[in-house]
Amino acid sequence: MNCAVRQLRSVAEVTPAAWNRLNAGGYPFLRHEFLLALEQTGCVGAGTGWHTRHLLAEGDGLPIGAMPLYLKQHSMGEFVFDFAWAEAYQRAGRHYYPKLVSAVPFTPVAGPRLLTADTDDDAKAAVETRLLRAACTQVDREGLSSLHVLFPDRQARDAMAAAGLLLRKACQFRWHNAGYASFDDYIGAMSAAKRKKIRRERRRVAEQGIEVQTLTGAALDPDRWHEIYPLYASTFALRGRAPYMTQAFFEQITRTMSDQLIVSLAHRHGRLIAAAILFADGDLLYGRHWGADADYHSLHFELCYYQGIDYCIAHGLRAFDPGTQGEHKLARGFLPHYSWSAHYLADPAFSRAVADFLQREQPLVEYYAQQMTVHSPFRDRQPPTGE
Repeated sequence: MNCAVRQLRSVAEVTPAAWNRLNAGGYPFLRHEFLLALEQTGCVGAGTGWHTRHLLAEGDGLPIGAMPLYLKQHSMGEFVFDFAWAEAYQRAGRHYYPKLVSAVPFTPVAGPRLLTADTDDDAKAAVETRLLRAACTQVDREGLSSLHVLFPDRQARDAMAAAGLLLRKACQFRWHNAGYASFDDYIGAMSAAKRKKIRRERRRVAEQGIEVQTLTGAALDPDRWHEIYPLYASTFALRGRAPYMTQAFFEQITRTMSDQLIVSLAHRHGRLIAAAILFADGDLLYGRHWGADADYHSLHFELCYYQGIDYCIAHGLRAFDPGTQGEHKLARGFLPHYSWSAHYLADPAFSRAVADFLQREQPLVEYYAQQMTVHSPFRDRQPPTGE
């Protein structure tokens, strides 16, 4: 089968049906609608440091594979930290930026990074190899420093290891559904002290006169986003930064992919005071964004974790991925879970130096995950998991 790879300056160059056919699992962050909204509402593009360079593989004129790809002018919004690598390049009188990044902007959750239409393993592998080769060739042809694939799932990671990319291991926290019948059934697997703490946190939210509800995207409208967006933006304002996403982005995906958008809202005396924005597919829930107008005791835990766990139990979702970092998640039942990235550095000397660094870093990551497991709230402690 002939397979040609071309570069896209916009996902709009492909029809939604053709692109989404490649995203067979319905991973929300690689849906055509999500990527297009990022472009059309100014979250990526001119002035953002994120420039669309997606790769599309075609066979006999039809899309058979794709790779999300961006030309980056910085390392912000990635959550796989390579600032030390950039500094090393600068000290050597070299330019680390621009670089290529295969990722979902501002979205540090694992998922597919090599989309393919074929279900045959050999055919899938052939397309994945062509996409990776095209991305690495682009680095070399354009004189870029590197290619970085962030948070790939296991299938993509295996393909990248086979292609010779350097793998980097990290540790996040993820909640796993053991077929719980209810929230009480879930915390029943914990020690008595941990159960008591979680119940106290949920009670304190109610004692402050706060009412919580979880809505799907179909229940949201622009008026509601006028209330929610300032809360989301406030989280960035506290750090002196502009929000990653625009209000127009959230309004657009509410129209185009409301079936995968979930929002937990907190009201006090009839006024909206906090919101958490999540996404879901048929298997996982993904926690993404949060904001509040003040500091309310335990409300962050309720909106960002406990409401999501309730949702997973009610809808039979396998797991809840709340994003990066946060040892405070451990006490709420989110256990160590390995995440990955893959890296191609064009300069052989830098590639060897990074390979040495990764080899020394990995045992430290594994030790950290194992130590976190020691502090698991569950009576039956499980080893770190990973895709």
